[in-house]
Amino acid sequence: MKKVLYTDFVTSESLIEELLDNKEIKKAITRNNLYKFWHKVAGEKFAKKSKPYSMMGGGVMVIACENAIVAQELTLRKFQLIEKFQPYLKSLKMNIKDLRFDPKKWVNEEND
Repeated sequence: MKKVLYTDFVTSESLIEELLDNKEIKKAITRNNLYKFWHKVAGEKFAKKSKPYSMMGGGVMVIACENAIVAQELTLRKFQLIEKFQPYLKSLKMNIKDLRFDPKKWVNEEND
């Protein structure tokens, strides 16, 4: 029977460091941090009825909305929302040029 040597363990620190060196993971973490600010940008009323869904190329953020009325209301406030995002975008070194509001992307988490 062959003796097994357990000498090539990987430390958790080196594993985390390796993961954080991955460009896609860094981008996902940064986006997730940006999404956390949505409730401050949108306000209490709209934060309950909408949430960031994804980022598209060219700096376009897709926001899932509970219904078409919420999407329309947020569309009318788009420029104010982008302006409110600016301090968070600067701190995360990101750029958002447009917001798209889509009621088709809404998933009611209470039913899941």
